[in-house]
Amino acid sequence: MEWLAEHLWVLWVSLAALLGVAELMTLDFTLLMLASGALAGGLVALAFPGVLWVQIAGAVVVAVAMLALARPTLLRKVRALPGYRSSVDKMVGSPGIALTEITSGTGEVKVAGEVWTAHSVEGTIPAGTEVEVYRIDGAIAIVYPRNLALP
Repeated sequence: MEWLAEHLWVLWVSLAALLGVAELMTLDFTLLMLASGALAGGLVALAFPGVLWVQIAGAVVVAVAMLALARPTLLRKVRALPGYRSSVDKMVGSPGIALTEITSGTGEVKVAGEVWTAHSVEGTIPAGTEVEVYRIDGAIAIVYPRNLALP
């Protein structure tokens, strides 16, 4: 136990590594910012072994600063890359099934395993019809029947 108190930095660095690996699963930069905080906690643990509250404070300050300052900048740069498409953008052109009758004002559709509120591009689409996503407007999928050309 005494060794652990003197070498708490090992736990901090291990936590940073775990968060870094977990970031590879999400690619959202949140866990990466938390990993940088854990790494900072490890560096503080090297400088102040046995003073846990200082280590935690250092980790929290760096993690919050990274989340507030670095993450938005990184996300902006990634989203500005040529060819970047968000998951919502990728839904355009996806096939789906009308779960209810879809009009220009109401309806539900299932696309990629998710249920969305839907509006038709034009006219009424009966329930059970295969549709295609024309565009996404906030949380509403604008759809048209797959067997018809776009109006």
